[in-house]
Amino acid sequence: MHWKIITKNTLYKGFLSIEEYQLTHELYAGGQTEIISRQLMERGHAVAVLLFDPVADKLVMIEQFRIGAKDDINAPWLTELVAGMIEAGELAEDVAVRECKEEAGIDISKLQKLFSFYVSPGGCSEKVTLYYAEVDSRVAGGIHGLDAEHEDIKVIVMDYAEAIAQLTQGKINSATPILALQWLQLHHHSLMR
Repeated sequence: MHWKIITKNTLYKGFLSIEEYQLTHELYAGGQTEIISRQLMERGHAVAVLLFDPVADKLVMIEQFRIGAKDDINAPWLTELVAGMIEAGELAEDVAVRECKEEAGIDISKLQKLFSFYVSPGGCSEKVTLYYAEVDSRVAGGIHGLDAEHEDIKVIVMDYAEAIAQLTQGKINSATPILALQWLQLHHHSLMR
């Protein structure tokens, strides 16, 4: 299948940018679309890290304010994973290590890439690479984040069973931690050995 961008126009440029594309693409039934318009939010790519303590059977997660959840019935403070954007020239693994220190004040071991996924490819280019790392949950806690980025991040140490209960009850309702916790459910037994 072939596709072609006819024009690209920047509608907005700030923390993220909005691009408008005029394009055509082949159709499954044959032929080609007419010229169609699509808007795309360009945010860059990110990493997220599932922090797990297999000795204590605990997760280290974070909670922070998220404007995208402003209409959520439970409030816009979401329980999430440590995560951050990949800047030009950075390796994803280096971002994972840096963000664990910045957002949770914690050192990691056994960093393992799990998989990458698009967050919302119908209108956003962002791809997240998810990592697993082992930590000592006994040293986790506090408030972290960079003042320059207006971050106000609370570290939460949570029993595995409690995290899965919150996932099941819909209290953890952001895509990245949902995917990570489902992965952890599938691999929990082998990680605890």
